[in-house]
Amino acid sequence: MFSSETVSAYLDELAQQRRQSPHTVSNYRRDLLVLCELVAGLPGDYRLDTVQTPHIRRFIAQMHARGLGGRSLARRLSAWRGFYRWLGVRGEMTVNPVEGIRAPKSPKALPKLLSPDEASRLLDSASDAVLEIRDQAMFELFYSSGLRLAELAALDVACVEDLLAGEVRVLGKRNKLRLVPVGTKAREAVGVWARHRIEVAAPETSALFVGQRGKRINPRVIEERLKQRAQAQGLPTRVHPHMLRHSFASHLLQSSGDLRAVQEMLGHASIASTQVYTHLDFQHLAKVYDASHPRAKRKG
Repeated sequence: MFSSETVSAYLDELAQQRRQSPHTVSNYRRDLLVLCELVAGLPGDYRLDTVQTPHIRRFIAQMHARGLGGRSLARRLSAWRGFYRWLGVRGEMTVNPVEGIRAPKSPKALPKLLSPDEASRLLDSASDAVLEIRDQAMFELFYSSGLRLAELAALDVACVEDLLAGEVRVLGKRNKLRLVPVGTKAREAVGVWARHRIEVAAPETSALFVGQRGKRINPRVIEERLKQRAQAQGLPTRVHPHMLRHSFASHLLQSSGDLRAVQEMLGHASIASTQVYTHLDFQHLAKVYDASHPRAKRKG
């Protein structure tokens, strides 16, 4: 029978050997805990190593009936599938009960983003406070280069020279290294922060962006600071770091039309992930059409 130690060993391998982000490992832990609870609720003496494919199908149907969406179910199945594959490699399972099971499809929700004017309102906020100077550099980098939250938090002070020269090298998902351009406004903001960083950074820390205690800033702190900035600037929606990444991609695609370049800068493994921004662009065009074309306007 598999114990909690077995699950912990799998999660440790994800974190240490496969270098998955803490956020991903946390999601896997939660999904595997759900699996354990579902198995425990089965009638009879079932365990993780005796569960069969019909049971997994029943679990998915139950969760879907309770309102869990297709994307969440797909992620949960992926976590379970990976766990059983790992057990198979270790010789502890001969059949993966999750193989071949797909989550029900959900309508694709287009990502929320800021308009160019809203992005300008968010970023046009000057302050002499050292933490505000740090925030300005972080938020300009988000919008300038389309970084993920974990990628920005992981930047080291050693990259400042490259940043000021107009590029940033980041380690993305699946340990994929990519080089992304950095715009003028972001370079200026990083340059100002680099001069003030010594006021708050602990001597031994290598992090570019640090919190009040001088250590590498926590991603949750970045999220909260961005939310507060958006509220202070009167933006009508809750702004989070990924919204700036979406805005970067959509605005760049609208201006350039170069889908492949946007894919490369975002670090998407598949261009299908980037194509969502073509739908966003079409929505914008459709609104312009509806508002402007004589035959599209409704009579009052």
